[in-house]
Amino acid sequence: MFSSVKEKNSFGGFSIGSPVLTTKPSSSNGLTPLTAAPTTSVQPAFGTTTLTRDDNSEVTGSSETREPRPQFTFLARKEWPKGRTPRKSSGKSCQNGGQLKLESPWRNMDWTEERKTSLMETITSYRRSCEEVPQARVLLLGPVSSGKSSFISSVQSVFNGRVTNRAMVGSFSSGFTKKSFNIRGKKGEDHTGLVLCDTMGMSEDGMTGLTLHDILSVVKGHVPEGHKFSPDQPVSASETVGYVKRPSLKDKVHCVAFVVDASKITTYPKGLSTTFKQLRKHISDLGVHQVALLTHVDQVCLQTAKDVTGVYESRTIQDVMGKAAALLGMSTSYIVPVKNYSSELDLDVNTDVLLLSAVDHILQYADLYFQDNAPQNKELKTALDL
Repeated sequence: MFSSVKEKNSFGGFSIGSPVLTTKPSSSNGLTPLTAAPTTSVQPAFGTTTLTRDDNSEVTGSSETREPRPQFTFLARKEWPKGRTPRKSSGKSCQNGGQLKLESPWRNMDWTEERKTSLMETITSYRRSCEEVPQARVLLLGPVSSGKSSFISSVQSVFNGRVTNRAMVGSFSSGFTKKSFNIRGKKGEDHTGLVLCDTMGMSEDGMTGLTLHDILSVVKGHVPEGHKFSPDQPVSASETVGYVKRPSLKDKVHCVAFVVDASKITTYPKGLSTTFKQLRKHISDLGVHQVALLTHVDQVCLQTAKDVTGVYESRTIQDVMGKAAALLGMSTSYIVPVKNYSSELDLDVNTDVLLLSAVDHILQYADLYFQDNAPQNKELKTALDL
């Protein structure tokens, strides 16, 4: 039968100690009774009474008789080696049991110093197919803090050979001046054939930032360099000092690069997508091609933050790219991911390759504008329109 638990070391009226198990002798018929399989004994907590049970005996605890109850065996908590603790999974990690890392990259990149040098030479030697235009003018458009100014500074850093912040970097919702930045060749050589134009951020709520009217005025070439935008005073021939009434081809914007923050894709207001699509329609009507830069990719994928060469192997970034395409109303083939320099003090060849690849992508579409507006093509287009 069950025996009472004999306990030692009384503590505050309660007893603590290891339970003592006693069993009955063999039955009178000479057969050895069946015994239960060994179980894991759990050390009782303070102030509790441990109940034990053998074959068919009653259960007793102290002096009280109780009904039989099943005995449960609890598995002890897994002990981790000293100095190590289990890591919590992060939704931003690109590796979760290997499921978020693709078996093969969805775009091929050559992450070498040689590739960086080749891209720099391609950009430095870029010449427009239209002789009357000295440089391709590319307008960066995007919400506040999307990374427009940081992209310009990062590209300049690559050609300067060190990290610099010459562009106006920060969060501005009003009073931002239009600025154009010439991209110089390596170590201060002559200007390349590229000018990146920075402006204040687009309006996300329809109340602040650049308006559709002002953006189209910049694309058409009416807005002078150094113009200070104000939501209360739209660009106009009568009110804007230095307004260009008859802009030439060199005054106009030849390509538009939309800039969106990968870490905010799912939190942008719904109305922003409508704004982007309206903009794209009006800009396309002007014959200007558009691309997009997906910035801050290192903030949505921890693995890419550690090693940017994995950007095209990340399922997370591929998914965000699809959401960016839906937001902008364009194919993912127009969109390239970039990682801007922010807190770094030294250049990284892989980050440079990603940045220079984005510039090369932009120049390809800028050149389409010049091909479309070459004298022979313009004459053919005019004849077709007639």
